[in-house]
Amino acid sequence: MTRFLCDAMLGKLARYLRMCGHDTAYALDQGVEADDAVRALARREDRRLVTRDAALATRTEGAIRLSARDIETQLRELSEAGVHLSLPETPTRCGRCNGGLDRIEPSVSTPDDVPDPAETSVWRCERCGQHFWKGSHWDDVRRRLP
Repeated sequence: MTRFLCDAMLGKLARYLRMCGHDTAYALDQGVEADDAVRALARREDRRLVTRDAALATRTEGAIRLSARDIETQLRELSEAGVHLSLPETPTRCGRCNGGLDRIEPSVSTPDDVPDPAETSVWRCERCGQHFWKGSHWDDVRRRLP
């Protein structure tokens, strides 16, 4: 599966790609914003750059250039570029940090703002500790996917 790097303009899109199971780095998460540093990061981590910056896309082999500012159109442009976009049956990536997700056993207690894993499937990021479950946000993302 292709690994992606979203530049500084595409933080929301990085979250969507992660929710779809794509290993997606976000340049600003690593403090990278300058074009040459973004290109170097993409090469070093063997990632395909996704950007709205025409000049950056032209100078970066294999880059996907998006023109849209809104997430729905960006997703459609990615799909048209051949990127598979669908939510997996079981979430695999943290939308916040791109870490892997582990399913929480039904007997494990969770914070008050997280559903009871005995009633709802809950996953926890192995890197940042964020909890995830298929709630209304999951349904909203599914509706936006092309």
